[in-house]
Amino acid sequence: MKTLSESDHFDAIINLAGAPIFGKCWTDERKQILLHSRIDTTQDLVQFIARAQSKPEVFLSGSAIGFYGNQGDTILDESSPGHDDFGHQLCVKWENEAEKTKEYGVRVCLLRTGLVIGKKGGFLQPMILPFKLGLGGRLGSGKQWMPWIHIDDHVAICLVLFNNTELEGAFNLTAPNPITNQVFAQTLARTLHRPAFLPAPAWILKPLLGEMSELLLGSQRVIPKRILGAGYQFEFAELEAALQQVLQG
Repeated sequence: MKTLSESDHFDAIINLAGAPIFGKCWTDERKQILLHSRIDTTQDLVQFIARAQSKPEVFLSGSAIGFYGNQGDTILDESSPGHDDFGHQLCVKWENEAEKTKEYGVRVCLLRTGLVIGKKGGFLQPMILPFKLGLGGRLGSGKQWMPWIHIDDHVAICLVLFNNTELEGAFNLTAPNPITNQVFAQTLARTLHRPAFLPAPAWILKPLLGEMSELLLGSQRVIPKRILGAGYQFEFAELEAALQQVLQG
């Protein structure tokens, strides 16, 4: 990270830095990379804010719906407790570091982000080719909930949090209509005009991916209660419209 001087001034800071959570199995070594890539950068920013001559007004700090852990069909809002697993522990440590900036009079917003749907990168891109080839399908039972958000809504919500000085604390950055993995697979296949009849059973995913399989098989039925309460209206509240915009727009 660029060395920041105490004379540098920023009205707002947003920190989304962290090694990709998907892609590599969660060995003990990988867990440490995931943790330190988030915590160390956040600590550096906290230390900068502590010594800065002019403090930022607001600090937006990344987190994830992994905060809640695997909780089945339970509806989860920002006041819901988390299930104690690695994802929850990672997010708690990340959030706790960010909240230290409150000691310096900085307003802190924690971005508990779901699966981001966008045209570049993200979790969707590796799925497109298999689904185009007719090789897509649900993961495991398909009953697990998948909180998602379109990138345009993610950016728009961040702008709301920047500008509304009354908003602070944790916010779920997820669309208001979470869907199950099976519905997601069916919707993606329909958008691509392909079938979705090739499921990936849990008994294959668990030994193949280890603990990381919880990212695919775990269930978080998350709703964005606080940002809805602040009056935000989602541009993409329904999955099909979001996928059509990304894949056909």
